[in-house]
Amino acid sequence: MTAKVGFFKSIHFKLILITVLLVMLALQIIGVYFVQKLEEQLLNNLSSSMNDRMNLLVYNVEQEFSHHEATVDEETVESNLKALLHEYNSLDINEVRIIDSNSKILGTSDPNNQYIVGQRTTDVFIKRTILTGERSEKIFLDQETGQRIKVMVAPVKVDGDNVAVVYLMSSLEENYELIAQVNKIFLTGMTIALLISIVVSIMTARTITHPISDMRKQALELSKGNFTRKVQVYDDDEIGQLADAFNTLTERLKEANDITEDERKKLRSVLKNMSDGVIATDRTGKIILANEPAVRMIGKSRYLIINQKITDILQIQDAYNMDELLHEVDSLLLDFSTDKNKFFLRANFSVIQSEYSGINGLIVVLYDVTEDEAIDRERREFVANVSHELRTPLTTMRSYLEALSDGVWKDEEMAPRFLQVTQNETERMIRLVTDLLSLSKMDSQDYRLYAEWYNFTAIYSHVIDRFELSKPESIIFHREFSSEESLFVWVDQDKMIQVLDNIISNAIKYSPDGGNLYFYLMKQDDFIHVEIKDEGLGVPKDQLKQIFDRFHRVDKARSREMGGTGLGLALAKEIVEAHGGGIWAESIEGKGTSIHFIIPVGEGKEDEL
Repeated sequence: MTAKVGFFKSIHFKLILITVLLVMLALQIIGVYFVQKLEEQLLNNLSSSMNDRMNLLVYNVEQEFSHHEATVDEETVESNLKALLHEYNSLDINEVRIIDSNSKILGTSDPNNQYIVGQRTTDVFIKRTILTGERSEKIFLDQETGQRIKVMVAPVKVDGDNVAVVYLMSSLEENYELIAQVNKIFLTGMTIALLISIVVSIMTARTITHPISDMRKQALELSKGNFTRKVQVYDDDEIGQLADAFNTLTERLKEANDITEDERKKLRSVLKNMSDGVIATDRTGKIILANEPAVRMIGKSRYLIINQKITDILQIQDAYNMDELLHEVDSLLLDFSTDKNKFFLRANFSVIQSEYSGINGLIVVLYDVTEDEAIDRERREFVANVSHELRTPLTTMRSYLEALSDGVWKDEEMAPRFLQVTQNETERMIRLVTDLLSLSKMDSQDYRLYAEWYNFTAIYSHVIDRFELSKPESIIFHREFSSEESLFVWVDQDKMIQVLDNIISNAIKYSPDGGNLYFYLMKQDDFIHVEIKDEGLGVPKDQLKQIFDRFHRVDKARSREMGGTGLGLALAKEIVEAHGGGIWAESIEGKGTSIHFIIPVGEGKEDEL
C-alpha cells in the first residue's frame, strides 16, 4: 500500500511555495528598483537645489567683491558678507561658509559657529578648490553627529582670479529618513500582498491539486482491483480532460481485466481438467506453475515442486541444463519406474517467448506413456516371437527338403520320415498363422461376436467327445457336471469351441501316461463356471500369470516338440473376455494345472469390440 504523502512533500504545498516565492521575488525586485530610483531622485533634487543656491551665492559674493574691489575695505566686505549669510535661510542647507583665497574664513551662516570667522581653514577639500579654481562636491559621514553630509565648494572669480570660495554643506538624513519611511510603507504593502497571495495561492493550488489527489486515490483503487470508482470532473480545462481520460482508461482497464480474468478461468479450468501434466518455468528454469496431473505424475507435493529447478524435478540434471532445454526440439522419455511399478513419462518442451523481452521460460507437457511403452515392448516381443516361431519350422523344413533333394528321397526308409516331419512343420505353421489371424481379428476394432442362445452343456460335451475319440488310450477323461439340466448362454458357438479346443489340447499335451483329465461344469449365480484340470508337470508360481501371454511357454522345448504355437491360451483369454467373462489358472508344480473360465448366463447381444 502506498504511504500517505505529507503536506510539505505534496504538490499542494509546492504550488503554494512557488506562488509565494514568485510574489516575494517580484515584490523584492519592484521594491529595490523603486527605492533605488527614489534615492537617486532625491539626491538629484538635492544636488540640483544645492547647485541653484550655490550659483546664487557665488553670484552675490562675486558682486560683493567686485563692488568693493576699488576701496579694498576688508571690514566692509566681511560685514556685507556676514549680512548676506545672515539673510540666507534654506531648509535643505545646513551651513554656508565664505573663505577667501588665503584660506581665511570670512563668514558662516551658522550662528553657533561664528567663532571660526577670521580663522584659517585646514580643509584640504577647500584648499584644492582654491588652487584649482574648479567646483567640486563630496559626501561624507560626520563623526560627531553620525549624519551623512553633502558638501559643495565653488570658486568665486573676479576678473578671472579666485578671490574666494563658497562652502555649502547640506545634511542627507532627511532624504534617507524619507527613503526609510517609504521602505516601511513598501514593506507593509509587501506583507499585505504576500498574505493575500498566500490565500489566493492556497485556493488556486486547491483547484489544481484536488483533482490530482482524486486521480491519485483512483490509481490506488485501480491497483487494488477496484474499477468501479470514478474521478470527478470539475471543469473542462486540461485537468478536467485528464480526469475524463482517466475515467475512460479505468473503463478500458476494467474491460481488459474482465477479459483477462475470463481467460484465466478458462486456462485454470483447462489445466485442471486436462489429463496431461503441464509445468511452466521462468527464464532461470524455476517452476512457477504445475497443474494437478503434473503433480500427480511427478509424485511430489505442489509445495515441493514450486520454485524448484525443472531439471531436478524431471531428474535430468546430469544430462541437460536450462539453456539446452530452451533449444531442445525433441521430446524426452523419462523413466520414473520403481522396483514395484513401471512408470514412463514423455516430456515435450515449448519456449515461452515475448516479442519484446525475448525468452521468458518453458512450458513442459507431460504424457503418461507407461501403457504405450508396455504395448510397444509387447509388440516388439510379439514380432520377435512371431519371427522366431515362423523361422523355426521353416528352418526345419528347409533342412529336410535339402536332405531330400540331396538323395534321401531314394531311401525308402528315411524318405517317409523326412516327409512326415516336413508335413508336421507345415501344419504347425498353418496353426500358427491361423492363431495369429484370429488374434489379429480379436485386436481389430471391427471384430464382432456372432452370439446366440446355445446349450453350453451340449457344446462342452461335444468337444470332450471329439477329443476322447483321438486321445491316447493311457489318458482317462472324467466329467463332473453339477447339473443334469442344460445350461443356456448367449455366446458365439464357434469361438467358444475354439476356447475349449485350445485348453483341452494343451491339457492332453502336458498330461503324463496314465494321467487323468477332469472336466467340470457348474452354475454360479449369473455365470457358468468351467474347469479343465490335468495331472501334468504344473506351472511354477512365478509364471502362473504369464501363461495367458502370447508366445509364453513353460517348457518351450517340449511345447515345440508337440507342435504348440504359444498362442492357444492367449487366444482363449481374448475370446472369454470378449464375452464379458474371465479366465485364470491354478497350478501346483509337479501335480498338475487347472484352467478356469466363467461366462455370463444372462441374455446378451452382438458385441462390437
